[in-house]
Amino acid sequence: MKDQQIETLCSSLQLGEIVNGPVALSGGLMHRMFEIVTTTGKYVIKALNPEIMRRPTAMQNYVRSEHIANAAAAAHIPGLPAKQYYGTSIQQVDQQFYLIFDWIPGRSLRPDEIQISHCEKIGSILADIHRTDFSALDLGDNNSEVRQLVDWKFYLDKGQESHSEWVGLLLETLDKLKAWNNLAIESAKLLTQSVVVSHGDLDSKNVLWNQDHPVLIDWESAGYRNPMQDLIETALYWSENEHGEVDKQRFFAFLSGYRRKGGSLQANWSTVLANGFLGKLDWLEYSLKRSLWIECTDEREQQLGTEQVSGTINAIKRYSEKIDEIEQWLQHP
Repeated sequence: MKDQQIETLCSSLQLGEIVNGPVALSGGLMHRMFEIVTTTGKYVIKALNPEIMRRPTAMQNYVRSEHIANAAAAAHIPGLPAKQYYGTSIQQVDQQFYLIFDWIPGRSLRPDEIQISHCEKIGSILADIHRTDFSALDLGDNNSEVRQLVDWKFYLDKGQESHSEWVGLLLETLDKLKAWNNLAIESAKLLTQSVVVSHGDLDSKNVLWNQDHPVLIDWESAGYRNPMQDLIETALYWSENEHGEVDKQRFFAFLSGYRRKGGSLQANWSTVLANGFLGKLDWLEYSLKRSLWIECTDEREQQLGTEQVSGTINAIKRYSEKIDEIEQWLQHP
C-alpha cells in the first residue's frame, strides 16, 4: 500500500493531516492493517486483500457483514464496526478498498493467556449475539451455497510441479482429506436447516481486551450459522492451548457462559463436530491457492500461504483425533 493512497484516503474522508504512520500492524492473515495518527485522532486502516475483493460476491459480503456489526453494536454487543463515510463503510482509492476503524486500547490474548473467566465471558456474549434480532437488516433467506468436494489432487499435482515444501504432507493426508471433506459437506446440509446470525470467526485473535473488557473485531465472516456448530467451534477456539490441545475446563466454562445467558445446548453432536472440518478445509484450500500463486498478490502472501498449509493440515489431523472425546464430553457433561 502506497503512502500516497493513505494521504488521499485521509484527505477525501477529512481525517486530517497524518502526524505519524502509516505503521504496519502484525497479525492479519488475509488483509493488511495499518495504524495512523492524524490531526483528528488515531485510526486503524484495513487494506482489503485485492485478490479477495475480485471474487464476485466479495463486495456484497463486506457490505452485509458491516451491517451486521453495526446492528450488533446497537444491540449492546461489544463490537467494533468500521466507520462510515458518505453512507458506506467500504472506502476506495484507485483499485484498493479500505475499512477505517477508531483505534481502541487493548490486545488479543495468546492461547496460553486465556483464563476460565475469559471463556465464560465470550460464551455469554456469543449467546447474546445468537439471541439478537437482526431481522430489520433484511439479510434474505439462508441461501447456503451447495458445497462441492475440493479437488485436492489438483493442488497436489501443482505442488509437485513447483516442488512445494508441503507436498509430502499433503500426499500422505490426501485420502483422509477427501473423507473429511465428504463428511463435512453432508453434515452442512443437515445443519443449514436451523440458523442464526453470528460473528462467524470469534477466535481469540478477533477479540481485543482492555483489562476485563472485550471488544469483538473483524466481522467480515458474519452471517448465517447453525447455532450449535458456531458454539462448539468457538468454544474450541477458546479452549485450545498453544500446542493445539483442548482444555476441558475452559471448554465447559465457555458452554456455561453460553447457557447462563439462555442459550440451550441441544444437537446431534456427531453432525455438529463433522461440520467443524469445513472451515478448516476452506482455509487449507485458500492457503494452497496462495502458496501456488493461484490467488496471491506478492511474495509475502505466497510465503504466508506456504506456512499455513502445513500448519492447517496438522490442525485438521489433531481435530480428527479429538472429535470422539469431545462428543463424549457433550453427551455426558
